[in-house]
Amino acid sequence: MKKLLVVSAFLLASTSALAATTSVPAQPAQGGFTGPSAAPIIKMISQVKDAQDDAAVELTGYITTSLGDEDYMFKDNTGEIKVEIDHKDWNGVNATPTTKLVIRGEVDKDWSERTIDVKAVALAN
Repeated sequence: MKKLLVVSAFLLASTSALAATTSVPAQPAQGGFTGPSAAPIIKMISQVKDAQDDAAVELTGYITTSLGDEDYMFKDNTGEIKVEIDHKDWNGVNATPTTKLVIRGEVDKDWSERTIDVKAVALAN
């Protein structure tokens, strides 16, 4: 009887230890830096025409049209530009042409045009 009790206790202890070491690891906390940057952030569509590839943008305006797939036309009070928004980058925001948005991303400079590769969408205040 003592042997059965000792073996049962050992099995219980080893099962608990195994469960503790095989649990799903927690997702790492995401963070980053917020503050001044050496490179200016483009705030208006009119500035994009002179921007370099991969220049940071933060535009406030409206999506006017869906062009299909992940492409849209976006306008502010200085112009209009084509933007690409991956499904994961909507961050739960639902928008119509009257929804004022802030989009953050970078300039995608091609041979014939510049577009915006959007990394995050948020509602404007």
